[in-house]
Amino acid sequence: MFKKKVAKPSGPLTQAALRDWLVAYLSDHLKVTSDEIDTSLTFESYGLDSRVAVQVSGALEKVVERRLSPGLLYEYQTIDDLCGYLAKELRLPDQAA
Repeated sequence: MFKKKVAKPSGPLTQAALRDWLVAYLSDHLKVTSDEIDTSLTFESYGLDSRVAVQVSGALEKVVERRLSPGLLYEYQTIDDLCGYLAKELRLPDQAA
């Protein structure tokens, strides 16, 4: 279970902000520094089970303000893949202008 709530990105939601939020969220859960999270590794490689995948999806819904499938972390198995998918679906810019 996550001990602290990772703050929603401030400013406009971009693909980069979403990636940073996911890195912070996972680093909090895994109790490692953000630098230790490789966005190209699978969620499974970090030991995330289905319960945690549902928690991540639920928290991510609040960030993107949209209903998401709990299975997204299985369809898009890395932070990079998931952020790429969400950026395309939500028409997010890669970075703030």
